[in-house]
Amino acid sequence: KSQVAFVAGDLLWYPVQVERPPAPRQAPDAMVVLGRRDGDRGSYKQWEEENIPPQVVFEIFSPSNTMSEIAAKQQFYQQYGVLEMYFYNPQSHDFWGFQRTTAPENFVLIRPLQLPWTSPLLNIRFELFDDGLAVYHPNGELFKEPGDLFDERDRAFAKLREMGIDPETL
Repeated sequence: KSQVAFVAGDLLWYPVQVERPPAPRQAPDAMVVLGRRDGDRGSYKQWEEENIPPQVVFEIFSPSNTMSEIAAKQQFYQQYGVLEMYFYNPQSHDFWGFQRTTAPENFVLIRPLQLPWTSPLLNIRFELFDDGLAVYHPNGELFKEPGDLFDERDRAFAKLREMGIDPETL
């Protein structure tokens, strides 16, 4: 069964509307909001989205991230209704996550020792290898690297141009 989903990367999420700034906000590296249609948004304002929070968030460490910053993000996601959160450090290959349990305030830690792990909500599988994290579609196909997706797009655009079609007008 398929369902609509909004997927975004590095987009500010505002969980609550406030009268005076600053409003609580976070920009997950990637977030998935099931039950919301895809489309361009300048930010994700939860009160304008039937008050549906992102159910799944992903954070990929950069060298500038601190552990206190990551801990604050975990607390924010827990406070504002995220059901699954995943954290990955590509330098050290550390991977962990949290899954909300039936009690709203409780999360279960997902540790590398529990890998492979399949997201209950997205049905995608995570496996950790010596050279890093691999993520698989529900059908078992490996997710493509972002660079691979751009290469495919560029090849498709070149083919369209060969056919006399301007891909920018599609």
